Amino acid sequence: MRRARARLTQRWGEPLAKDLTSRKNVRLIGYDYSSAGCYFVTLCVKDKREMLGDVVGDAPLRVPHCVLSDYGAFVDEVICRIPNVYSHVCVDKYVIMPNHVHMIVHVTGGTRSGAPPTKAVVPQIVQSLKSMTTKQFGFSMWQRSYHDHIIRDDTEYQRIWQYIDENPSCWVEDDYYMK
Repeated sequence: MRRARARLTQRWGEPLAKDLTSRKNVRLIGYDYSSAGCYFVTLCVKDKREMLGDVVGDAPLRVPHCVLSDYGAFVDEVICRIPNVYSHVCVDKYVIMPNHVHMIVHVTGGTRSGAPPTKAVVPQIVQSLKSMTTKQFGFSMWQRSYHDHIIRDDTEYQRIWQYIDENPSCWVEDDYYMK
């Protein structure tokens, strides 16, 4: 292994050890995640395990939706409580799928501007949701990080809203679908 790495280092002229051990920062560098605005957030269950529920209703007359498991029902409760804990935040739209959750988180104001990334509102909400489910069930079901996207305009907001709305209908084509 060491020889192969040395050959690659010699061939491409840059060391690989640092690249292999460091995690990529997926947050937008320099952006204040306490700023008023809307954020599209996706949390995933470890190893794509389908433990939050099952998508049903694929017949032509039944609208596909996710029937929540006990895990999914608790996640739903926690999401519904977010505005009670963070008075300047609401969850405009969300869907709980068998192994992931999509949310549009709307930060309206009254936040601490310039907070360090881990103390900003959006990361606090995600961390809170993950820690509450971990305490409830005695284990962490979530992947280490999460995906976020800053929604920049109304067109993008509407596109993401529609994506969340239609997510159960597109379950078998979803990247997270495992069957």
